[in-house]
Amino acid sequence: MHFRALAVLCCTALLAACGSDRPNTEQAPVAAPSKVAKKAQPLGPLPVYQRELSGTLLNIPAGADVELALLVIDERDRPQQLLASSSLTGTGQDLPYQLRFNPEAFPAGARVELRGRASSSGQLIMHLPPVRIVQAQNQATGPLRFEKAP
Repeated sequence: MHFRALAVLCCTALLAACGSDRPNTEQAPVAAPSKVAKKAQPLGPLPVYQRELSGTLLNIPAGADVELALLVIDERDRPQQLLASSSLTGTGQDLPYQLRFNPEAFPAGARVELRGRASSSGQLIMHLPPVRIVQAQNQATGPLRFEKAP
């Protein structure tokens, strides 16, 4: 009986210590989500086990979210495997990009394409016509022009 009384007393003391008479009104201020332009960070030297596609994206509006993807495409024009991807934010000027990938993941004989899309406020506004990538080597695609989305 003495042990039960001690256990009840300990539980009551624990509940009293965890409880509070006044509610916590101090909360961390909630920051409104803001669009901070992502600048293309220099990636540093290219490791020997990677290859890189690079070039410039033209006509990207300021603030647009740009996604680039290097994809393996099947005979029905459907993406089957993602080899590399990159996200950038438009500046209203030509936008340089670097897309690094593992050449060992590049399937021999398969169709590989660079695809891209630009969106603003979650709505697709532009897309990049598919660019065929034939070999798993460093390549400069040059300037790529996005087209208005239908």
